[in-house]
Amino acid sequence: MPSWLGVPELIIILIILLVIFGPKRLPEIGRSVGKGIREFKKSTSDLQEQLTGDEKPKAEAKKAEAAEPAAEGAEQPKKAESNS
Repeated sequence: MPSWLGVPELIIILIILLVIFGPKRLPEIGRSVGKGIREFKKSTSDLQEQLTGDEKPKAEAKKAEAAEPAAEGAEQPKKAESNS
């Protein structure tokens, strides 16, 4: 947050927005701004992954890593049963 924009300034901005758009439209505007910011962040992270050459998104890579140890753990009891 910029140093010149403090709490009193934010309150004034919110009051002005409330007067201009009204209490019914303000939540809709907030949702649409939030969606826009979320979509922008997703687009920039996708572009960064393409530029760095990462083919798997981070979330999918974490899921794959978490599934591998679980799969290895499931195989060990089967081996022990075949030896008995």
